[in-house]
Amino acid sequence: MAVPVKVYVTTFCAYCVRAKELLKKRGIAFEEIDVTRDDEKRAWLVEATGRRTVPQIFIGDEAIGGSDELHALDRAGKLMPMVSAAS
Repeated sequence: MAVPVKVYVTTFCAYCVRAKELLKKRGIAFEEIDVTRDDEKRAWLVEATGRRTVPQIFIGDEAIGGSDELHALDRAGKLMPMVSAAS
């Protein structure tokens, strides 16, 4: 069973586009959550991740970071096992 992936993004964010492109290229389904005009959700993201930047990517309940961290997981061969692990 696939682990749910959530990508928190804003409008006009090149790193968000880059992260989504990688997920699509790997065939990984994800939920995109636009926080551009949602101050409450952005405050929650800062609290949950300690970061103010987007994208913020969650695999299951684990915050993995942004686009750079997503690409690093992929290069290390760890991304696909994370998203396909049984929950």
